[in-house]
Amino acid sequence: MMRSSKESSTLDQSTVVQDQDASRRVEIVWAALQAVTDPEIPVLSIVDLGIIADVRIDSAGVTVDMTPTFVGCPALDMIRENIKEAVAKLGDDRVTVNVVYDPPWTTDRITEAGRRTLKEFGLAPPGSRCGSGSTLPDLETVPCPFCDSADTRLESLFGPTLCRSIHYCSACLQSFEHFKAV
Repeated sequence: MMRSSKESSTLDQSTVVQDQDASRRVEIVWAALQAVTDPEIPVLSIVDLGIIADVRIDSAGVTVDMTPTFVGCPALDMIRENIKEAVAKLGDDRVTVNVVYDPPWTTDRITEAGRRTLKEFGLAPPGSRCGSGSTLPDLETVPCPFCDSADTRLESLFGPTLCRSIHYCSACLQSFEHFKAV
């Protein structure tokens, strides 16, 4: 059965409107996810942390792909539940949260806003990734998030979580944590 060009044009416009609507709905989900914070760094959203790999909406509901900062992250279940809750508040409780490892998470995925938030919180943001030319001096010479001095020293490679180290600033005499580059 042949369609007239008028019918074809109407169908094309309808598809465009649906695509725009779906695109807008995905944007709304991303905005809702911006309000979900990392349980270990409550001032940092999971979007700015870079752990949201993808958001899709189809007839089955909303699917969010999340890439954990590391495989054994103890906060995964909590983050998954917080994502479901935030998306359900938008009116669709058919939410699936997949934990994916491809693409792998790296500290390069932290947004510039996320890096500023880390610094304002008193956590030195990560430098360049290990393996991208960075060596141990990246861990030893970390600018102080409080006074920006480079006169700092590594106190402990291991902080309160696996992703942080502890440093001391000789300029402002503050201890601080550094989010390690991965």
